[in-house]
Amino acid sequence: MRKKRDTIVACATPPGRGGVAVVRVSGDDVPAIGRALLGELPPPRHARFTCWSDENGALIDAGIVLYFVAPQSYTGEHTLELHGHGGDIPVEALIQRIVKLGARRARPGEFTERAFLNDKIDLTQAEAIADLINATTHRAAQAALRSMQGEFSAQVNAARAALTGLRVYVEAAIDFPEEEIDFLGSQELRERLEDVQSRLRNVLRGAEEGAILSRGLTVAIAGRPNAGKSTLMNALAGRDVAIVTDVPGTTRDLLREHVQVNGVAVELVDTAGLRESTDDPIEAEGMRRAREAIATADHLLFLVDAKADPKARSFEEERARLPEGVPVTLVYNKVDLLRRSLSSTPGGNGAPPSFPVSAVTGAGLAELKRHIAAKAGAEHNGGEFSARARHVEALRRAKQHLDAAAGLLGGKQAELAAFELRQAQGALGEVVGDVTSDELLGRIFSSFCIGK
Repeated sequence: MRKKRDTIVACATPPGRGGVAVVRVSGDDVPAIGRALLGELPPPRHARFTCWSDENGALIDAGIVLYFVAPQSYTGEHTLELHGHGGDIPVEALIQRIVKLGARRARPGEFTERAFLNDKIDLTQAEAIADLINATTHRAAQAALRSMQGEFSAQVNAARAALTGLRVYVEAAIDFPEEEIDFLGSQELRERLEDVQSRLRNVLRGAEEGAILSRGLTVAIAGRPNAGKSTLMNALAGRDVAIVTDVPGTTRDLLREHVQVNGVAVELVDTAGLRESTDDPIEAEGMRRAREAIATADHLLFLVDAKADPKARSFEEERARLPEGVPVTLVYNKVDLLRRSLSSTPGGNGAPPSFPVSAVTGAGLAELKRHIAAKAGAEHNGGEFSARARHVEALRRAKQHLDAAAGLLGGKQAELAAFELRQAQGALGEVVGDVTSDELLGRIFSSFCIGK
């Protein structure tokens, strides 16, 4: 028997004045509360205009009422929605009346949490609802919609199903060690293993790009003093957000600006100029902060002065001090001062991709913007799904366990391989919420707005 849950109430629309405000009620006591509040409930899933009053019969408001019978509702419970006039006074009066009738005020995200607990959605779909609400670009909103509709979950579950098949095959080798068939050396086992590895690589790559798309790409702009970093920042932002002068070292602190680059949310970070050493304590602190910003960025644009430093010696001198985990793009700025033209390069063999631009005239900026957007998976042309850092971390653990199992299977150590496969499957279960702690659920749903 399912344990009876408290009936909860909250306003599902933003606070303040508006044309309509929606108060949502969910739980086992909804039918009784609805009859006490309205006199009678409308037929399920039919809109009806009615009035609601306080305990003394005084009118609170009038509007549209919708009643959903469990489990055919968003939460999977009996649900009542009251669409009244948007204003703090009538909304609060209605909520107080419902609380007196036996409900309690909902916690942030509790309606969606109940939808998850009642198997209406899985955890990735629940998180996608919050991602859709918080989306800052059309592309991010579309990605969240795909996750909300189950595209991300479907890929994870397909990998889990393939992994289950692999586990069955490996454990058969453990259960029947005396059989003549060599399970661990068979072609079928190799094919199953390669299939699971391929599926997991694909979903991990999509999740990594989806996580960046959901939260936005952080791009640090670095280089020697007077390379044109602040001018490039202004050009990418489309307005003057950074002070630009001919004096080297004008930028002393970090300057951050949120922009859209080809439909991708990007946080640009303009940093102080990097040089070998300085006697100026303020400039030294600026360089320290610049290196911290570079280390936490998703991508680094390293600017060189194309006229003063055509061989990018400043980059080579700084290269050893750049963090290994941050991809770098070399940007040759001030090409408008050159007598010859430069071409972009794709990089390779340890060399970063490079792009010639003029932050003053705008030459080359369109190609650079396409490159930046591609780092968030924008080249997929609308096939992305939203994801979060916890998804990426769990998928990486699953891949590590799977790779470990592959090595053990090569040595025909079935028992140890089976353990690694179980760990991989557990990590995949964390993504969709099959293996989830109450603490994690609390953190996830507390980030939702109240009433959702």
